[in-house]
Amino acid sequence: MVGTGVFTSLGFQLVDIQSASAILMLWLIGGLSALCGALSYAELGAALPRSGGEYHFLTEIYHPCAGFVSGWVSATVGFAAPTALAAITFGTYLNASGLALNPLWLATVAVIGLTAAHCTTHRHSGITQTGFTLVKVLLILGFSFAALALSPDAKRAVFIWDGEATTLLGSGTFAVSLIYVNYAYSGWNAATYITGELSSPQRSLPWVLGLSTCVVAALYCLLNFVFLSVAPMEAMAGKVEVGVIAAEFAFGSTAGKLMGLLLSLLLVSTISAMILAGPRVLHRIGQDYPPFAALARENRDGIPVTAILFQSGTALLFLWTASFEQILIFSGATMALNTFAAVLGLFILRQRKPDIERPFRVSFYPVTPLIFLGITGWTLIYVVVQRPIEALISMAILASGGVFYFAARPRSHSSASQR
Repeated sequence: MVGTGVFTSLGFQLVDIQSASAILMLWLIGGLSALCGALSYAELGAALPRSGGEYHFLTEIYHPCAGFVSGWVSATVGFAAPTALAAITFGTYLNASGLALNPLWLATVAVIGLTAAHCTTHRHSGITQTGFTLVKVLLILGFSFAALALSPDAKRAVFIWDGEATTLLGSGTFAVSLIYVNYAYSGWNAATYITGELSSPQRSLPWVLGLSTCVVAALYCLLNFVFLSVAPMEAMAGKVEVGVIAAEFAFGSTAGKLMGLLLSLLLVSTISAMILAGPRVLHRIGQDYPPFAALARENRDGIPVTAILFQSGTALLFLWTASFEQILIFSGATMALNTFAAVLGLFILRQRKPDIERPFRVSFYPVTPLIFLGITGWTLIYVVVQRPIEALISMAILASGGVFYFAARPRSHSSASQR
């Protein structure tokens, strides 16, 4: 979860929102939404314990077409686009730290290198992800406390809830900014994509999803408090590398560039996580639809190598052809639609299959899933109103998934009848 969004989105938020209190409220509301979504997914994952995430949930709850479109979204946007964005941010941060290399080429090398690591064995894949995650959390905590201790008080923002913050809270600007925040929290559902590879998933999944989301929400609020406290808002507004800017104001130019180098390394974990989880959806599609059977191929250790290579290739395509901000908006909105449909399916599943075994039930039902649906639905409405081009791109991706489903379905049915 911790990666591109939290190290880039503050700059975009500050273009329209100049209230430190409103900015922190964005991250608190985003954390609440992510936690409510994670707890809802925990019930879905415990009741329907199979890898695939939304692809599996929507197939079982709605229709195979809904599941296929969801898988298509996950493959083309949900994982490939964030992989590209994380890689771009990695390259940008590394370049801003004083390394005179092309950010695009740095991003490309990161994607290719981590793809190779995740195409080997489960052991190597797991060690890679766990190691980067541990380093990431330690660096965030170290940076935060050091910046607050060493930065001059004169630059610190004033965190008061005034009339301006209250006005912003219900505005379209605040709603669209939530897309950036929700994008930063995306990944809270990633564990459901590898449910079949977890030990005792019905027991462990609620803890994995709920606890990790709470930890990340605390880290996000702390990190944004630090950014706003140590650097002037105008210096970060519209900038991608807000972490480097904050570090330079806190520690000076030389130490700031060194911290920028360390922060860039955090993003390696995000790229790694996306390459690890996303291809499991493509793997499921390959298993369920014979025309895409090549995606189901595995190596000796059961790693879906073809699916990993396909997703990484798509990420590289985004990397070399797309604009950072536009991809962030349309991918955030498209992923929000995906999760909205899955959490809404929780109500349908309880009504249609009340007797199915549910080792975990979401707390405070139906309030918890309704909070997620309300916040997500509110942001999506304002994206359509204020960013219609990105909304149209999202709809085009969904429509293309439907086209591919109906192209594949007759062949799969005929294959089944021949057997």
